Amino acid sequence: MFLELDGRGPLYDQLTRALKASILDGRISAGTQLPPTRELAQELEISRTTVLAAYEQLRAEGFIDGRVGSGSFVSHLQARPPQHPVRTEVPAPSRYAQRARVVRNWDIPRMHRGLRYNLQYGYPLVNPALNNAWGRELARAAAYTRLNVNEVAGFSALRQQTCDYLARRRGVQAQPEDVLIVSGTQQAIDLTARVLLNEGDRVVLEEPHYFLAHQALVAHGADIIAVRTDQDGLVCDALPAQAPRLLYVTPSHHFPSGAVLSMQRRLDLLHYAERHQCWILEDDYDGEFRYDAHPLAALRSLDEQDRVIYVGTFSKVMFGGLRLAYMVIPAALRNDFISAKYLSDMACPVIDQAALAHFMESGGFERHLRLARKELKARRDALVAGLKEHARERVEITDTPAGMHLVVWLRGYDAPRREALVAHAHQLGLGLHPMSPLYLRAPERQGLLLGYCGLSVNELREAMQLFGRCLDELERA
Repeated sequence: MFLELDGRGPLYDQLTRALKASILDGRISAGTQLPPTRELAQELEISRTTVLAAYEQLRAEGFIDGRVGSGSFVSHLQARPPQHPVRTEVPAPSRYAQRARVVRNWDIPRMHRGLRYNLQYGYPLVNPALNNAWGRELARAAAYTRLNVNEVAGFSALRQQTCDYLARRRGVQAQPEDVLIVSGTQQAIDLTARVLLNEGDRVVLEEPHYFLAHQALVAHGADIIAVRTDQDGLVCDALPAQAPRLLYVTPSHHFPSGAVLSMQRRLDLLHYAERHQCWILEDDYDGEFRYDAHPLAALRSLDEQDRVIYVGTFSKVMFGGLRLAYMVIPAALRNDFISAKYLSDMACPVIDQAALAHFMESGGFERHLRLARKELKARRDALVAGLKEHARERVEITDTPAGMHLVVWLRGYDAPRREALVAHAHQLGLGLHPMSPLYLRAPERQGLLLGYCGLSVNELREAMQLFGRCLDELERA
């Protein structure tokens, strides 16, 4: 019997598919007796157990009948005619899918795999000591958590711990019913778009901005208005006279520049939202990491009109695979967000939530944050020192004492020369990341966004030596 296995997946799956195709195409006609399992196994040079498993699967699906003492026979099915390749028109995808296709920056991490020194931004610090602690918390949660109960808004103990943490560290006063646990900041942005936006609604973004926020909002049909920023954050005087539906801001540590929105501008922004009856989405993506002072109070802490949707993340401060974040929702929107969350994925995994709640209650979360701040400060200092030693006056460092990345402006560089620098560094094993994808309009000067979470202090020193070499070699070229 001629059967061609396709090489995809386990052998019994391959054999099952091959037999199905032969039956449906009429190559093995109804009533035909299939070869004995031992004989077919020898012919195909595979295990008899594999053939038995394939026959059993075909029998369960009704493709063959087994007759005791007689063997296996093909059932009487309507065979399909032989298939020939036919070019057909693929139905157009939805408008959402078409707009989502503009996302290209998902390729960035894949493009930079295998580099010795990758200054990728957005990756959280890897704390080896956290592995054991988290393993213990997961084991405890699995033993003591009711596994068949999951709350759409989030595990109640985690929402309570989140409220306590926000009151202590971010100045945000909230009750557990105000908190929604979500699968990362990206889901928070997506849910906000689902709840608040219709196609064509206007949304204000800072310029420059977090590119995946831009892509998510555009995919939902938002009309994006980019408002410039300076050393004091979003320029509120440049906000549009025609009211937007939503303003997406990063006031405590502007992404990517690191600027802090001044107190006057915070008040101006809140007054603008009140006057125009629009909503503010506050993304506090790394508000825990400040190295010269206590963390700043969040914009939400000043909000007396309940216009601010506050988003914070555990993934950035713990580890990326955790995929847990939280939102503080205005009362008027609470039920709509819970409904949207339910339709999206019903709820976040309860074991992870229970483990995190106990980790916070036991003090482990705060201990981890203290160690992470200390280590990140050391890495930031090493990066700055290395830039000053090896790049010298050829770069301008935007040195903000917070966050997990630095912005470095290249003096005297145009876009082609910056591209040449990035390409040359890549060849030498150094991953550099340009600022240009974070702008809607081409920036006036060329810069790099350098993350320091993924490399140790020594690796950062070596990376900066290599960066200096790249600059030297490009100048001599």
